[in-house]
Amino acid sequence: MKANDNWGWRARIGLFIVGNEAVPEAEWWAMAPPDVSVHAARVTARAPWARWDAARKNVELEDDLARGAKQFAAMRLTAITAGHSSSSILGGKGWDEATAKSLTALIGGSAIVTTNGADTQEALRASNVKRPFLVLPPWFNDDLVAAGVRYYADHGFAPAGHLRYDPGRKWRDLPPSDLYGHGMGFEQEIEPLYAQIKKACPTDADGVLIAGTGFRCVGIIGALEQDLQRPVITANQASLWRCLRLSGVQAPVAGYGALFGL
Repeated sequence: MKANDNWGWRARIGLFIVGNEAVPEAEWWAMAPPDVSVHAARVTARAPWARWDAARKNVELEDDLARGAKQFAAMRLTAITAGHSSSSILGGKGWDEATAKSLTALIGGSAIVTTNGADTQEALRASNVKRPFLVLPPWFNDDLVAAGVRYYADHGFAPAGHLRYDPGRKWRDLPPSDLYGHGMGFEQEIEPLYAQIKKACPTDADGVLIAGTGFRCVGIIGALEQDLQRPVITANQASLWRCLRLSGVQAPVAGYGALFGL
């Protein structure tokens, strides 16, 4: 009897992720359909992972991102995403396209390269969401929260409201930049997140967007969609969905939102 070995004979997807995060791979493997494999390259560079030139026409890849891209070049991948919401948000308008272009030139081959910002935008369009309720991780500081709201507005999605998740009493007195260093990234709870989103979602929001690939949340997509009667898009869900479609894979994915049926 042949046992499952997770060999990606239908698609092999590359995922650039933050070096000290465990959530992206865990969520991708939870959602990935059979015969699709996920391969991560860890990036320790500051955000954004690619820097604009003086004319803001091209980007220069940070060394760690370029290193991972060179490794991916030999792996016969079908699609690759730069899975970092913060890089897209801080890079701003045009960054996603410029970074995908630079990565494609370095990786070569037939793999299609995208970014998390581009993936969430495509997911919002496919779901016909124009005024999302934007939910952001607790480790986003005030400037990054404002940049997130501006990023989606600049791309045609005017948030109906936004929420920075309150991680609770244990973490509340720490500044956002210190949360990960004190272990909050590995002690995330999704039940309070569900309750806060359900309570705060504006009536005029036509969907929910949970940004942040290190933000644990895919386990509550189904419950939120049932209770809010609106599409729920998350960072990792959107990137997996788009990479599957870019790879030509239409395999069903159940339990992780209506997006996978589109």
